[in-house]
Amino acid sequence: MRTCHHRGVLIHRHDAPLDDAEWRAFLKEHDFGELIAPGVDHDLPVVVPTHCIWDGKDEVLLHLAKPNPVWDALAERPRALLSVFGAYTFIPGHWNQDEYGVPTSYYAAVQLACDAEVIDEPERVAAILERQLAHFQPEGRHAPVEPGENRYGKLLGSIRGIRLSVTDVRAKLKFGANRSVEHREVVAEKLAERGRPLDLEARGHVLDRIERGARAARAASTARAVK
Repeated sequence: MRTCHHRGVLIHRHDAPLDDAEWRAFLKEHDFGELIAPGVDHDLPVVVPTHCIWDGKDEVLLHLAKPNPVWDALAERPRALLSVFGAYTFIPGHWNQDEYGVPTSYYAAVQLACDAEVIDEPERVAAILERQLAHFQPEGRHAPVEPGENRYGKLLGSIRGIRLSVTDVRAKLKFGANRSVEHREVVAEKLAERGRPLDLEARGHVLDRIERGARAARAASTARAVK
């Protein structure tokens, strides 16, 4: 798997991740996205909103109902894009300058290009469900998911699993990094004042990127001094 910062989505240099840890941290906290399967020779791809679990490396697991149109697209071509985004918020123009200021959007987006394996074996589908339940329902309070004549087992035939093997990553963190640190700190405070849930998430990214940038600058300065 390699991190790619240019194909398929516009990513200016200042919006690219400062390191792989940055987009990985975002993806770890966001487990809902859109599975996009192009198939072959279709006018539009199949787009499926879905929960999913990422292993922190190069695998994503999910399940979908058998009537879903995505199966035909994956049968034609077992490739898909998983698009995950968050921390999106509107930045008014007057925050950036004055009444003639240019408004913009802040957001984080990670797109995983993947090879897709469709899973039908009841044991493997049950294993995906167990992992999803452990992630999304950590309090438990459910029976084991296993094939057989139990109630869960009888439902396994109505779904199929998908294992996505990540081959490329496209990551964009658009939080005003083309502006000065002082300007971004002011915007961060305005986001705190406005206080919507996504404002606060975006503010966290603004401040985190300032700190990451400062650490990178200090490390570069130290490296030059050593030379």
